[in-house]
Amino acid sequence: MPPRTARRLVTAAVLAATLPAAASCAVDPERATPVGVVAAASPAAPAGSASPAAPVVPARVPETLSFTAKTLDGTAFSAAALAGKPVVLWFWAPWCATCASQAWTVAEIAPKYRDTVPIVGVAGLGEQKAMKEFVTEFDLAGTPQLDDRSGALWRRFEVVEQSTFVIVDRDGRVVHQGFLDGESLTRQVDALARG
Repeated sequence: MPPRTARRLVTAAVLAATLPAAASCAVDPERATPVGVVAAASPAAPAGSASPAAPVVPARVPETLSFTAKTLDGTAFSAAALAGKPVVLWFWAPWCATCASQAWTVAEIAPKYRDTVPIVGVAGLGEQKAMKEFVTEFDLAGTPQLDDRSGALWRRFEVVEQSTFVIVDRDGRVVHQGFLDGESLTRQVDALARG
């Protein structure tokens, strides 16, 4: 048997042996159903070390982050991917002057805290074209902006007016819901990132 064919057979055998184990990692043993969780990063064992890396413990997805949506550009979004982190949901409308003034702060701080305290815009109460123009005008393209023209997320979080910030802590509890000026938002996000 040629060496290349032998290597392919060995690779196929290794994959066949590891795929069932990998698939079982995505199952919650209590419910025996797949769950949308994000695994916390685990440090790799140093090169040459005989001890294996620490096991990866997935973050539990709280009810507050058990939702999916589409972004303004049509990309699928799953809030479960944010489990284990504090999250800021910003409910805005494209015609709202207050939202426009807050957009500058969001555009400024969101990239800095992207990995520690993600900020997610939830656009509603307007037309998609106006929402996209708002995102472009205020340079918000680097921050996920959900298209909630149907109002599903606004109802889910009981948001009745724009501009509202809903802050969810790393355990999934809503710790703030309401108005925040730029300075207060920056303070709260910085405290969550440190804490």
